[in-house]
Amino acid sequence: MTYRIAIDARKISDFGIGTYVRNLIAELAELDRENRYFLLTGPAGREALKDLPENFEIVLNRSPVYSIRELYALSWRLLRLKVDLYHATHYVLPMWVPCKAVVTIHDIIHLLYPEYLPNRFAYIYAEKMIRRGLSRGDRIITVSHNTRSDLRDFFGVQGRKIEVVHNGIENVFRQRLDDEVRDRHLAELGIPKNYLLFVGNPKPHKNLDNVVLAYARARELHDFDAPLVCVGDRSGMEFKIRQRAEQLGLQDDIVLVGHVDQEVLPAIYQGAKLFLYPTLYEGFGLPVVEAMASQVPVITSNTSALKEIAAGYAHLVNPLDVEAMAQAIVQCIADEEHHESLRKAGERRSQDFSWELAASRTLDIYRLALEAGRGRSAQAESPAS
Repeated sequence: MTYRIAIDARKISDFGIGTYVRNLIAELAELDRENRYFLLTGPAGREALKDLPENFEIVLNRSPVYSIRELYALSWRLLRLKVDLYHATHYVLPMWVPCKAVVTIHDIIHLLYPEYLPNRFAYIYAEKMIRRGLSRGDRIITVSHNTRSDLRDFFGVQGRKIEVVHNGIENVFRQRLDDEVRDRHLAELGIPKNYLLFVGNPKPHKNLDNVVLAYARARELHDFDAPLVCVGDRSGMEFKIRQRAEQLGLQDDIVLVGHVDQEVLPAIYQGAKLFLYPTLYEGFGLPVVEAMASQVPVITSNTSALKEIAAGYAHLVNPLDVEAMAQAIVQCIADEEHHESLRKAGERRSQDFSWELAASRTLDIYRLALEAGRGRSAQAESPAS
């Protein structure tokens, strides 16, 4: 039987959820030529979703993500499309869902760290939408067992309809670049050779200030001259980071690159000596597995999904313990055996994650949601019943 499936792809240009949406759709296009897909996206999504098979159709939807308007606009769109299933890829379901629903919940950071939200309304919106997704969704997808546990603890829900589907890694991170190509990309971005790397946005839970403090302390504990390269949008935070670097006397050793195109990330990872990602909370921690696939040793947190993903394959630290973080940096730099062990272990671990597997699991979940209740309905309509 052929089904009509709608997928919310409005956040396709984002880094985290956008990476999830982009790769999920690309792999579904390889796996499923039978069902009909409708990809709900804004104008920017047309370029990212080009060259898909004929059973995939782009449907323009301009409603802003996380808004009151989206609750009504998406309901109307789903009704007009007459879909059998809707996949909400960022936990928000429309006001009325006229079909089966699969909801992906990546994390509940907005609820665990409400102080990072712009206002009280944002917290209420997130709490209500996640609760509604858990209640109305026919199947729930989480990207880690940690998020699944968070949902059960925070909302007191049973886990029967919650399925864990780990994110994948794009193959481009596994492919080794020629040294010349890698170095050219780094030079164009003003990145020096032999550096420590941090990748992340300026949100407080990314813990960048503690990373800078730990880097400074590591320089005191051990004599090394590798700069710290920070990649990611620094809107509203760059002045504070530069001020901190000056206070520590490291203004020439901390390089703020800002946002970069996805295409150059493999070169940035592969050029790094060590990857630092001791964030306070993650629903999955995609940069960690990208660094592992790039054969870069990783220091990350012993909390949230990062422990689930990296325990035994990276050097884990308490993200609030600057001294422990500094000592981890020193050990990974000074102890070549430890450095090499982490590099190999991380590369092995990265093999456990693929977008093809994630898409295949997701397609199975679509089928479970679509077929749930069909047997009961048929029995109820039978003359013998």
